[in-house]
Amino acid sequence: MAHRPPIALTIAGSDSGGGAGIQADIKAMSANGVYAASVLTAITAQNTMAVTAVHEVPADMVAAQIAAVLDDLDVAAVKLGMLSGAAVIAAVAEGLAGFAGPVVVDPVMIAKSGDALLHDTAVDALARRILPLATLLTPNLPEAARLLGAAEAKTPDEMAAQGMRLLAMGPRAVLMKGGHGAGETCTDVLVDASGTIATLSAPRLHTRNTHGTGCTYSAAIAAQLARGVDLPAAVAAAHGYLQGAIAAADTLDIGAGHGPVHHFHGQW
Repeated sequence: MAHRPPIALTIAGSDSGGGAGIQADIKAMSANGVYAASVLTAITAQNTMAVTAVHEVPADMVAAQIAAVLDDLDVAAVKLGMLSGAAVIAAVAEGLAGFAGPVVVDPVMIAKSGDALLHDTAVDALARRILPLATLLTPNLPEAARLLGAAEAKTPDEMAAQGMRLLAMGPRAVLMKGGHGAGETCTDVLVDASGTIATLSAPRLHTRNTHGTGCTYSAAIAAQLARGVDLPAAVAAAHGYLQGAIAAADTLDIGAGHGPVHHFHGQW
């Protein structure tokens, strides 16, 4: 008898180096036990060293991809990644208007190499059109600061306070990711309107191979939500999965810069 797996949809940009973006999302979703569908928003010429070119997919083609997937596939959860321009943001917002499942929004702004992946002129459109769709918003510290027009949070208490401020922009919950913080412990803070739901901490793993961590984390959360796991448990499972992927990153020798995490550390 045919198996019908849960389906998660990633709407994001492509990373030709395979470590981040839609490629990382598909790997992470697959490793977390779901079938991954995809909608491409941009094509990047990218490797472990730099992003050398970006081509935005026309907004009408983004809309057509979303319609094609949702018209046929029983999508249980959606993850949003790179949405580089206002026209694509509008197409995604309109395309998901009738979607009733959970939506995880990773507000991708800067690549690991430091290259910009979101136009300055599109930050406001992202805040207005996309954040209100989010079941969960997953900013790192620089992304949260940019959305709020504030300095980066430095402590878990400051992270929680910024997360609560971001809730006012529309998401139902916010996961403040502490990987860009200082110290030997990385702490993430999950908040909703009731306050702090969970604080997740792990020892900082010293590796340069962290390309795609944000994409991987949010995609894994979306996969767990697609499987019917509740939000705190989905975040906890994805957190553990990502820690394993980072711990195994140095077993891979990929590129000369920031290499990828090992998405399939549980398989090979």
